[in-house]
Amino acid sequence: MLGTQIRLAAADDEERVRRFLCGLSPHTQTLRFFTGLPSPAASLVRALVAVNERRDVLVVTTPDGEIVGHAMSYQGGAADVEIAVVVTDDWQGRGLGPRLIRMLLLRAFVRGARTVAMDVMGENRRALRLVRRLWPDARMTVCSGAVEVTAMIDPAVLFAEQGSVATPLTV
Repeated sequence: MLGTQIRLAAADDEERVRRFLCGLSPHTQTLRFFTGLPSPAASLVRALVAVNERRDVLVVTTPDGEIVGHAMSYQGGAADVEIAVVVTDDWQGRGLGPRLIRMLLLRAFVRGARTVAMDVMGENRRALRLVRRLWPDARMTVCSGAVEVTAMIDPAVLFAEQGSVATPLTV
């Protein structure tokens, strides 16, 4: 995890994001996108790097610039902000997912978001354990094999994470 950096996605990340998506196992692709992506469409890749007033996109990069994590939030829908996160198979279990979530929510909270939502596949036990740990009072509703999660954003937790000497976008 040392040496990785969390930063905003940029338009020139399209090729790196495409390689990242193609490098995910079919299982990880399905857990994130609810389907496999053997050859991601250019429109999907563009959407995954598009940052605007309603959408925030963060990537985790290694020192050589390869993307190993992706997270996005979108304002509106079931809560103030909806989020989605995926980390490449080789980097899972190293804490990048929770760091991406905290950074997304910190940025969303500063812009006024107070509630968060996400859809998690029912078989994604790792993500559901993370949800229970981060938001013990989250409302979880099962719908068509997915778990719809809605929770309050706790600013005390978000801002407590910022107490380190590192910049908030450095892992």
